[in-house]
Amino acid sequence: MSSQNISAKNISEFVILGFETVEHKLAIGVVLLVVYIVVMLANTANIWFIAKDKHLHQPMYIFICNLALVDMMYSSSACPSMIGVLIAGYKAIYYIPCVLQMCAFNVGSVMEMFAIALMALDRLIAISNPLRYHSILNTTRTVVISVLLWLVAGAILTVIPATVLPLPFCSSNIQYIFCEYASLIRATCVNPNPYFNMISTLSFVLLFGTFSFICLSYIRIIMAVIRMTSKGDKKKMFHTCFSHLIVIVCFYAPMFIRIVLTRIGVILTLEERNGLMVGAILGPSLVNPFIYCFRTKEIRNKIFRIMSKIAPD
Repeated sequence: MSSQNISAKNISEFVILGFETVEHKLAIGVVLLVVYIVVMLANTANIWFIAKDKHLHQPMYIFICNLALVDMMYSSSACPSMIGVLIAGYKAIYYIPCVLQMCAFNVGSVMEMFAIALMALDRLIAISNPLRYHSILNTTRTVVISVLLWLVAGAILTVIPATVLPLPFCSSNIQYIFCEYASLIRATCVNPNPYFNMISTLSFVLLFGTFSFICLSYIRIIMAVIRMTSKGDKKKMFHTCFSHLIVIVCFYAPMFIRIVLTRIGVILTLEERNGLMVGAILGPSLVNPFIYCFRTKEIRNKIFRIMSKIAPD
């Protein structure tokens, strides 16, 4: 059947063509597979360490667990499909899994912003109101806030499938590296610009809204640290916040680079766009668990205790 003049009802699967110009597909696919496995194992280990130790059932560690879950969902929304194309050469994806992949990717992206903003709030309360920290953020409230944000992210992003599903499709080809909003819109028969403007506005509000909240939180944190008289307390606060700052940079830097380059008129090649996209997905998901494993004293000590038990005498 021709890819032209077909409706959504007639499409049973799409074909992913975003890697057509990429050389050394197998090598890149193996690298992605290894990184993806490490991401899943490292984040699972972080959750397991925290879940098994009752001393770590505290707000900060619940937020770390939430971030680990987000990272696993975010990377899983795109990586298996990309790995299948690169290693197995399997480019086809059925219509429903494609739509679900698009939804999971967008929810994961938004939840990554929310999770990082939540951790900024946690640090702000811990440093600005240390004596009231556990009364303001107890375990129950932490879990409720996390669940509510998942619901909010899902509710906000219902606009994405709601705008895509009714549209007629004129092509079964996905020009990017997995099923994302832009790739599906480009496969439809409609003028894509109004839909791109809509998602750009939504992305701008969410991205800069959460980033502004994080910046304001850290301004207040810096002011609170400046008022401290003890150098030891200042050093401790810096150490506490440094891990989170690395997480912020790893997630927001690729996104801002792509936005800034696009806005100043730089036309990215498909390979450059794909590289920034993969970096934005896998970069934070890979870095986050190791940051919190090795820079969080309680988790680091737990790992060392486990390793000492299994190490031969």
